[in-house]
Amino acid sequence: MADKKLYDETEKFLLGQKTRREVVGDEWVDETIARDGEDEFSARLNQYLVENIWGGIWPRPGLTRKERSMINLALLAANGFYPDLYNHMGGAVRNGMTKDEIGEVLLQVTAYAGAPCGVNAFKVARRFFRDNDMLDEDGPDEQKDGGEL
Repeated sequence: MADKKLYDETEKFLLGQKTRREVVGDEWVDETIARDGEDEFSARLNQYLVENIWGGIWPRPGLTRKERSMINLALLAANGFYPDLYNHMGGAVRNGMTKDEIGEVLLQVTAYAGAPCGVNAFKVARRFFRDNDMLDEDGPDEQKDGGEL
């Protein structure tokens, strides 16, 4: 993501790249770049996101990365951004959240954002845990509703 033709490598941009990779992991960042591509058109959005979210918000004092991950999971689940919820679960675990803590955050979402958000968020979490060998028991391999969240 550090192509000088596409990005202004400001101090915040470089810090943002470092923070993003630390939180969500090199593999996820590299897969996202490979899948979504980088071009002149999207570079302005990527510049903004990397500088302001990863280089501006995430490194701020006041909250730990674990606390920021808790907030992210709750907001993503409550707003129905399930692919992003799945992706940020890896960051949450990397930032020290346990499976039980993730479950508690999602239960809180269920109480305040409604059962449909909670049910779908738990489906996403179960898929994430299964994909990352974090389930203690066997369960269904596919969504009962047949849909991809």
